[in-house]
Amino acid sequence: MIPIIDTHLHLIYPDRFAYPWLSGAPAINRPWSIEDYLSEARPLGIEAALHMEVAVDEGDIEAESRFVLGLDGIAGAIAGCRPENPDFERQLADLAAVPGIRGLRRILHEVPNTLSQTPHFAENIRRLAAHDLTFDLCLRPDQLPVGQSLVDRCPDVTFVLDHCGAQYIKVGELTPWREYITEIARRPNLNAKISGIIAYAGKSWTLEAIRPYVEHVIDSFGWDRVVWGSDHPVVTLGGSLTDWVGATREIIKGASADEQAKLLNANAKRIYRL
Repeated sequence: MIPIIDTHLHLIYPDRFAYPWLSGAPAINRPWSIEDYLSEARPLGIEAALHMEVAVDEGDIEAESRFVLGLDGIAGAIAGCRPENPDFERQLADLAAVPGIRGLRRILHEVPNTLSQTPHFAENIRRLAAHDLTFDLCLRPDQLPVGQSLVDRCPDVTFVLDHCGAQYIKVGELTPWREYITEIARRPNLNAKISGIIAYAGKSWTLEAIRPYVEHVIDSFGWDRVVWGSDHPVVTLGGSLTDWVGATREIIKGASADEQAKLLNANAKRIYRL
């Protein structure tokens, strides 16, 4: 069994941090600990995980990453950030100084498109390159051209497109998502994360329904520019972590062992410097 590095794990500790958005997500509005995750993840071949910021209150951003980096099984962290703020340089310096932070993310699928399109925002994202930090893009399908514009303006920054660029997609509606993915994948500094699909496919998803999304992203980006993520616990909206790992292994079983290893662990080690 080829080992997996999970590049998209959310941990939720309401006793430590404030998560304003969770009040609107009752299905997952509870603690999700590392112990709960590992009890299911390790038998599946997941050997380590990269923690993805969980949209904590802005005052908790750095503390969240420092806390999770001390937990068993966490190989690194992607911290939240606010590139639109006037004091972003200070925030970036503080986060870059934390050992184990490998990249940053500003959730874009729930904010106006104009937020990421200002010269100030792009200038601040370009600052990540000097710190060797990645930037994860979380976009709805209709926002892919917006993300493409940001990537084009930051050619020296390594980007990772979360959730196949299919945030909130209605599974089965491949157009215009498919064409947008084909075009955005032409950017050599952009990678893609195979994650999130079953969370948005609903409980009735089938392997054949989600297969086109996984395969098209891999075909468009190539095996050298894809990583895998669980999106746990958001994944539980459509199934279990076990379901998602099983579906992934089934979809890619026809690929070579080397190709599978690139998706499941090798690319993550290189892109996120694990």
